[in-house]
Amino acid sequence: MQRSPGKKLLLLVGLVAIAALGIGVWRHQAGGKTPAEVPGRAANAGVPVTTAVASQGEIDLSLKVIGRAEAYSTVNVRSRVNGQLQSLAFTPGSHVKKGDLLAQVDQRPLKAAYDEAMGNVARDQAQLVKAEADLARYENMLGKGFVSRADYDLYKANLGVARAALESDRAAARAAQTQLDFTTIVAPFDGVTGAPLAYPGATLSADTTDIVVLNQVDPIRVAFAIPEDSLAAVRQSVRRGTLAVMAKIPGDEGEPLQGELEFIDNAVDATTGTIVLKGRFTNRDGRLTPGQFAEVTLPTTRLFDAISIPVVALQSSSTGTFVFVVKPDSTVEQRSITTGATTADRVVVDKGLQAGERVVTEGQMLLVDGARVRIDKG
Repeated sequence: MQRSPGKKLLLLVGLVAIAALGIGVWRHQAGGKTPAEVPGRAANAGVPVTTAVASQGEIDLSLKVIGRAEAYSTVNVRSRVNGQLQSLAFTPGSHVKKGDLLAQVDQRPLKAAYDEAMGNVARDQAQLVKAEADLARYENMLGKGFVSRADYDLYKANLGVARAALESDRAAARAAQTQLDFTTIVAPFDGVTGAPLAYPGATLSADTTDIVVLNQVDPIRVAFAIPEDSLAAVRQSVRRGTLAVMAKIPGDEGEPLQGELEFIDNAVDATTGTIVLKGRFTNRDGRLTPGQFAEVTLPTTRLFDAISIPVVALQSSSTGTFVFVVKPDSTVEQRSITTGATTADRVVVDKGLQAGERVVTEGQMLLVDGARVRIDKG
């Protein structure tokens, strides 16, 4: 059933009246203010941002590069005598102290050689005693004229030969003792053992067959390369005293390791235009392992009375670098600046900012010049 035009018009007028009444009630509850004037809306009108204050003072410029840890000392442990490996006395991957037993070579052949050398020493000692007695007897007989001078000189020479033979055999005994001592292989320094490279029963060749690789990891070095144009600043810092180096281990939530610059290479790599440096770090807790990557921070220059802001405050446009500066009336000014060196998470501002001015560090994507902001942090 269709409605008449009069009824449709009456219905439409009623709906309009109801809507007008609702708006009136809402405006009455709002105190007759416009939506922008309703309490609570003015506070929400600004763009929420995080800010930081431009600070002025001393700042250390630094390089941040990737380095790789390396053992302070590395040695391939080998036997210094030929023989059969009798036993291993270390657990692979374990820490050992200087002088700890690492391996034992079969001693029996060298023990026999040592015993033989000691037997020769005993024999020659007996012959020396006889030669001394003979000479004494002939010396007495020579004084009485019972023997010729030639016979006396012969026994005197025999005494010299006996003494020389004894010294020679004693030297041979010491050499045999040294060879015997070499069958006991000990750690030359505190370090960490690797996997065994020879096992009991293997025949070892002197100074040839590797038994295990031992790495000294405390202290430990981190090697890294810096651009050659930064070398002059590093050398100037070194002349002022010990240059601190910091290493951050990826995935390690602990504090960065603190060390000192120990080595600057003597030549720049002509291919890459970089030079290798090495920092020395204490590594008692074993946080660094040889071959591991680390983020190295190396101070280069100290600036005085420099104005700096967080790097995250920087914005770029076709006209250059700018920041949003928060003014006292809670609006922002888009201001072009000239930046200088960057260190860690801050950048030096050479021109365009004054100390104490507040810049936006988060929320810039929603801002334009003159926009109103609401500071959530900073």
